[in-house]
Amino acid sequence: MTIKTFETDFSGTSLKIEYGRMAKQAGAAVTAQMGDTVVMATATMSGTSRPGMNFFPLMVDYEERFYAAGRIKGPRFTKREGRPTTDAVLTGRMIDRGIRPLFPEGMRNDVQVVIMPLCIDGVNKPDIVGLIAATLALHISNIPFNGPVAGVRVGMVTGDFIINPTPEEIEFSELQMVVMGDGKKITMVDCDAKELDDKNTLKAFEVAMKAMAPITKFMDDIRKEIGKEKLKDSDLKWVERPAEGDLKIIEEMRKAALPHMDKYLFNTPVGSKGERKQILLQVKDILVDEFKKKVTTKERSEEEAEAYLRKLLSMFFSDFIDEQVTKAILESDKRVDGRKLDEIRSLSAEVGILPRSHGTGLFSRGETQVLTVATLGAPGDDMIYESMEGEGKKKFFHHYNFLGFSVGEVKPIRGAGRREIGHGMLAEKALLPVLPRDEQFPYTIRLVSEIMGSNGSSSMGSTVGSTLALLDAGVPITRPVVGIAMGMASDGKAWKVLTDIQDMEDGTGGMDFKFTSTSEGLTAIQMDTKTLGVEIDIIKATFKQMRKAITEILKVVEKAIPAPREEISSFAPRIISMKIDPDRIGAVVGTGGKVIRGLTEEYSVQIDIEDDGTVLITSTDAAKATEVQAVIAGIVRVVEIGDVFEDVEVVKLMRFGAFVKLTPSTDALVPISEISYERVPSVEAVLAVGDKVNVKVIRLDKGKVDASMKALLPKPEGYVEPPPRRPFNSRGGDRRSSFNKGKRDSDRRPPPQRRD
Repeated sequence: MTIKTFETDFSGTSLKIEYGRMAKQAGAAVTAQMGDTVVMATATMSGTSRPGMNFFPLMVDYEERFYAAGRIKGPRFTKREGRPTTDAVLTGRMIDRGIRPLFPEGMRNDVQVVIMPLCIDGVNKPDIVGLIAATLALHISNIPFNGPVAGVRVGMVTGDFIINPTPEEIEFSELQMVVMGDGKKITMVDCDAKELDDKNTLKAFEVAMKAMAPITKFMDDIRKEIGKEKLKDSDLKWVERPAEGDLKIIEEMRKAALPHMDKYLFNTPVGSKGERKQILLQVKDILVDEFKKKVTTKERSEEEAEAYLRKLLSMFFSDFIDEQVTKAILESDKRVDGRKLDEIRSLSAEVGILPRSHGTGLFSRGETQVLTVATLGAPGDDMIYESMEGEGKKKFFHHYNFLGFSVGEVKPIRGAGRREIGHGMLAEKALLPVLPRDEQFPYTIRLVSEIMGSNGSSSMGSTVGSTLALLDAGVPITRPVVGIAMGMASDGKAWKVLTDIQDMEDGTGGMDFKFTSTSEGLTAIQMDTKTLGVEIDIIKATFKQMRKAITEILKVVEKAIPAPREEISSFAPRIISMKIDPDRIGAVVGTGGKVIRGLTEEYSVQIDIEDDGTVLITSTDAAKATEVQAVIAGIVRVVEIGDVFEDVEVVKLMRFGAFVKLTPSTDALVPISEISYERVPSVEAVLAVGDKVNVKVIRLDKGKVDASMKALLPKPEGYVEPPPRRPFNSRGGDRRSSFNKGKRDSDRRPPPQRRD
């Protein structure tokens, strides 16, 4: 196969595409390169379909390889890449959301897209490079795909927008928005922001669309040269479609169902998802009873006729309901639960509902109900994470759990899937901009959202529940964050925006546009659509309607708990922070960690020491934490002449004096002459090991410390200070050492003579 290379400018950086070198047996494979970041993507489709498949089986896998970053991952005994990291899951899910609506409706062939970074340079992020490679691989393959779409990351630093910012620029950016689209329409948005106003956020959408347009043209040009012919419908596997003779019966059933829609679904609005399900089942039963006699023949019994009709219903009824719901919205502004298009379902918020939890929030919006629990931990409880692009620590993390009972279903519990990880991260990103700095609140914070009921955007419910839990836990967040999911009804021509979408409103012509915001600005956005894309006019209309909903939810939160609690829970650990000289960290740690380990075991505390000398002591017992603080202060204290120490312990007695422990690492000698102004016959006569005394440091000499007890006592009347003792080396004589004492100089051997 001939190797083909294509190159274009992507907002100031060269984008290079190579085809024909690797993965030649895949449906299509390309490598995309920006700078020294190289990502391969493949697109492959099966020739068969799995029995009973009731959705399009698309698999998008972002496969991290640590060699791409020149790193060897993992613990000593496992060096192979294991389960996908959170970054890999989120990147794969993001690309999936952007391309899924562009496949033919009803297709059931398995399609797999694999994105594999081969080399990363630390400047050009591999997710954008991989996104472009993935969509191009689909575009040039024989797989039906209504592309191309491109992807771009937009940042904003000091008011200026940046296309595909570097990791360093992202650190200073007020915005990080990843957008997929073709320059005219958008299929996916994943954004986090630092309370950015609506005007600048909308401007970021326009900047992204302008940047994507030339890339999609570049992809079309590549397809014209190397693209394969797309498979025809007859070559594909489809959801079971009605036979020619069945279409007449289906059309008659559709007409017969219309009066029942008006009677049961719209003229009598029902607020319950379960009740709506029962109504639809009831309508199905009515249609079966009505048509059963018509389709019963000599060859087909009544039982067989009923089975036949129910099979036909499974083929068209769901799409029929979507059409009717969309039509009612577009023509009459009518929703199935009777709400206005910009109206939110009933809201409620509660806090402090679990007696020993550090913070709890229970938020309900219609049938969607989320319980979020906040747990405060020591700084050392932070989470270490590792990905292909690097590693780090997180002191704030949010986990989202969605079990079957929340939607009235029975299903096995398999742990967090891609959806749970994605929803958890969305709320986590939403809350990051309002969290206090470590210096202000050094706790590690874990939030867990348990979905107690779901009917429309439990992820946004978990954002509100998390805000309530943080406020209840006494975390000094700057402002509450809330979220809302906006939808759309569209027939391909007309469209209307819906606030707070639920069950039947999330149809084939819709979108799921999620916003989280404070009163000051947006903190996160996530959007995907079931159409071929969303135009800028729809985005602008959604923003206007969204802001009204955000304001309403903020009022509910503020009514439940207007500000963070002044005190954290009595069941939460207390953290005492202190600063020490970084040069004294070793003294606190001790040889092999002996000192710090001893303190944690003796006082049942956790001690974390940072490189700048910050010491954080965490304990559920505030008194013990205070004791440890005093001990550490003593360990790092530098003893100086004139320092006074109270209640120090006598640890050893000698004939010439007593040793006292000034600090855990410093002992001092109290000479017998410094015990009292009166004559002391012996040390044992006045002191015992374990006694507590007050002393003052009077001498320091080469690491040895002398202290005095009498210096802190009042002098007796008429007391005369004895003459000072002469230093050892100030005695008269020739200062000879005791080794030579009593020997004559003439006794010394002469030095050896040098021999020439």
